[in-house]
Amino acid sequence: MAGSTDDTAFGLEAAQWHEYDSVDAMTAALADELARTCERAVAEHGRALLALAGGRTPLPLYRALAAMPLPWSRIVLVPTDDRCVPHEHAACNLSQIAAAFEAADGATMLPLTAKDGDAEVSAAIAIQALEPHRSQAFDAVVLGMGNDAHTASLFPHASQLAQAMKPSNSLDACRLDPIPLPPEAPFPRITLTRARLQRARALHLVISGAEKRDVLERARASDDRMSHPIAAVLDAPAAQVHLHWSP
Repeated sequence: MAGSTDDTAFGLEAAQWHEYDSVDAMTAALADELARTCERAVAEHGRALLALAGGRTPLPLYRALAAMPLPWSRIVLVPTDDRCVPHEHAACNLSQIAAAFEAADGATMLPLTAKDGDAEVSAAIAIQALEPHRSQAFDAVVLGMGNDAHTASLFPHASQLAQAMKPSNSLDACRLDPIPLPPEAPFPRITLTRARLQRARALHLVISGAEKRDVLERARASDDRMSHPIAAVLDAPAAQVHLHWSP
């Protein structure tokens, strides 16, 4: 990928830093990379499994990827996390990602929440949806990051965070309630656990802007991983870690 260097500024020993001139350039490069990942995965083990962050930044990436002539019937997509809202709600990651992949005819989308958004049953829905793929590592995980250094829905200080962050967690997904609830999206969440996110061949963190770069730099410099979940997730020795940044 263009702009790739060994990452020394952030202290990530095995990570690759990818810097782009624009969000459009980042989108195009990463779409090509994920397309190659899918083709390689299908050739090697008959199926590609991707975990995808929600939010505004990666949606153009997903639309670009969906437009590519890939074997979509053999590609499975799952959100890294979702809000416990009805699937037709504007805050539902599943629906946003599915809309971005509208052109990807035949792709399978796995839900992490109940159709009506019931938080009490959504964790069980997620476990059930992921169970057939439990033995397969993600071929790629696309991560975002908030200004509080959360990734997926691994929010600092949430009451369920300790369980969700256990490196040896046997759960693939769990409920997590941010404290406080973000005013722009005040909903309980279902998130893939740190252990499940790290069971991947490649992790791609996608961020833009100077503020996000500063957040990442502070997270990597901190010894307090519970306050900086992104740093803990990126410490994935079995995965290739890629950091993608644009102004």
